[in-house]
Amino acid sequence: MVSSAGKTKNENYGLLILAISLATFMSAIDATIVNIALPTISESFNISSSSVSWVATAYLLVMAGCVLIFGKISDIIGFKKVFLAGFLVFTTGSFACGFIPDILNSFYSLIVSRGFQGIGGAMITAIAPAMVTAFIPLERKAKAMGIIMTISALGTAIGPTIGGILTQYLSWNWIFYINVPVGIVAILLGSKVIPSRLTGDKKDLKGFDSSGAALIFIGLATLLFAMSEGQTLGWTNPAIIASFAVAAISLCGFAWNELHRTEPLLELRLFKSKNFVALNLIMALLFLSFAGINYLLPFYLEYVQGYDSSTAGIILTSLSFAMMISGLLAGVLYNKIGGKILCILAAAITTLGYFMITHLHSDTTTAFVIACLVVIGLGLGFMVTPNSNLILNSVARKYQGMVSSLTGLERFAPMTIGIAIFNIVFIQGMLAVATRRGVTQEAPVNIKLDVISSGFDLAFFFAFLVAIVILVLTLVIKQEVHPDYLNENEEDKVSAEIM
Repeated sequence: MVSSAGKTKNENYGLLILAISLATFMSAIDATIVNIALPTISESFNISSSSVSWVATAYLLVMAGCVLIFGKISDIIGFKKVFLAGFLVFTTGSFACGFIPDILNSFYSLIVSRGFQGIGGAMITAIAPAMVTAFIPLERKAKAMGIIMTISALGTAIGPTIGGILTQYLSWNWIFYINVPVGIVAILLGSKVIPSRLTGDKKDLKGFDSSGAALIFIGLATLLFAMSEGQTLGWTNPAIIASFAVAAISLCGFAWNELHRTEPLLELRLFKSKNFVALNLIMALLFLSFAGINYLLPFYLEYVQGYDSSTAGIILTSLSFAMMISGLLAGVLYNKIGGKILCILAAAITTLGYFMITHLHSDTTTAFVIACLVVIGLGLGFMVTPNSNLILNSVARKYQGMVSSLTGLERFAPMTIGIAIFNIVFIQGMLAVATRRGVTQEAPVNIKLDVISSGFDLAFFFAFLVAIVILVLTLVIKQEVHPDYLNENEEDKVSAEIM
């Protein structure tokens, strides 16, 4: 089943892509299906809205702290073990989230179960892109990545709808139970089609960078806690200040530790390449800006346009479906026009979309709002696939799990930070025209329309500036393919395509 290069047999490529797609689908749907059930969970356990938010926060913090760790582990013991173990943990954690809290009548058991589920989520998120690069032939990688990203966008799009239906007609527990059958299928399928190991893999974890793992877990978890809770608790709150301090010390210690390890958790020397830095910065800025816009648009649609929540949700799905379409097209176009050209095109479309939303006002038509979302979705879909391929193809095979986990981290960590940053920009925009003190302490629905509109104006303009930075970065990147992925027959052909 496995060749010397670690590839699957030709007839198994489709099943392998399906197994990887299930991982990205579960990760995407779990990120959006939970939030809509939080009010129901809050009522079920009679807790505050700030307390119930930990159902989402606990999962995120564990994911952030663990994703790089499992990326490195997969490079050592092989992708298959980590992938199957990850699905087992994720599926078990999902069942525990739905079952244990009701049995024990304990909200805290739900938080613990979500943390356990986050460990499994980190395992499958860390290595899903790496398996495409490691096991799929070079000429098929872009198309495979396009399919996988499309399935991920589908999960993001249908998550709120499925979550609402399950919560309303069954119970909130079913938003977790739905993962169980998908997880079982993924485990059975993955055990059959995923190669056992790549040539040259180590067989054990002797010498694993445990100190680096501890430092990165603490550093990322405290950083994301501070960013996500800073607005709620106050940026001068002692807990937030302490979290930032711990994060800074831990991350600096992590960087020092990695530079002095023979087998580091994250090979920081890869960042000596300006091209590698630019590609990863594009990924981080893309998801930072997307998260901020995705967070603010529901408020704009409800408080400025006056839509009800269900109608606003339907309008917002146009972005996800546009991402699905462009994700598939990106996979097809990658080998025809090249990754760099596709990234430039994607950045230009995204910039246009963000420029369009700077023109959203209270009298904007629904058609124009949807047009903005479609353009942004097309740009995002065209960007993620080629940029991910460029990052993964530029490093040696032995770093695939490590770099794959890095791209995973660059998705959800900047999304948390992006929400916090855009919220700050949004509030500063309101303060710029606020006519009385204390305006930001009121519910958004009670703020004067001109005041809240000014907040959206500034936030949307900030997104446009970020898009311009992304566009500039795409102009300087290069399309590089590491020799590990060039066989003797295609080396000359691919080298000629490198820009």
